[in-house]
Amino acid sequence: MAYWLVILIGLVGGVSVGMQTPIGGAMGQRVGGIASSFIIHFSGMVLSGVYLFMRGGEKIRDWHTLPWYMLGAGIFGVILYQTINVTLPRLGGTMTTALIIVGQLLMGVAVDHFGLFGVAVRPIDLPRAIGVIILFVGSYLIVK
Repeated sequence: MAYWLVILIGLVGGVSVGMQTPIGGAMGQRVGGIASSFIIHFSGMVLSGVYLFMRGGEKIRDWHTLPWYMLGAGIFGVILYQTINVTLPRLGGTMTTALIIVGQLLMGVAVDHFGLFGVAVRPIDLPRAIGVIILFVGSYLIVK
């Protein structure tokens, strides 16, 4: 797959998080945090199921070979929606999204640095440390 296509797909994922955050927060205000999380994850499960069926099931039969922590990864989606339900009405969409992005990038740096979850090790070096500082400054300027 071409590098720029992969970049575009990554940006689409970011736009999706940017759209999902205010929608999930607004839904949580109307029906409750856990109810909105259930609705969101149910609709995601339905779409994933349809897509999985269209792809011939991929390797779904091998689910039992996955490490235990992978089987519980959906917990993080529930945590995300509960944090959105707390932060969005109090801080607004921009601040909520900025906090989510900063958290994602900091976790990404930690995952790379320590090689967590089988990811290739990419230690924090000076350019990456500067990038983290710029991330904080940029986030501050966006939400100021």
